Amino acid sequence: MDVQTQVLLSVSIPTVAVLVGILINNRQVERLERHMDAQFASLRSEINARFQAAHEALLRVEGVLDARLKHLEER
Repeated sequence: MDVQTQVLLSVSIPTVAVLVGILINNRQVERLERHMDAQFASLRSEINARFQAAHEALLRVEGVLDARLKHLEER
């Protein structure tokens, strides 16, 4: 084997290996991003539901307090 062939092989094989590794990592990162997006979407909807429930509870308390205040003002 001549020197040019050895140099070509010693450069091209690691380069191809690195490129294949990059492609595999990109695919795994994209899969991780999709998974995280799904998890955050479900978490976001759960948090919104909890805030909505708390908001409704506070509105009920406000209504009760308004009614009590109105009753006191009428006295």
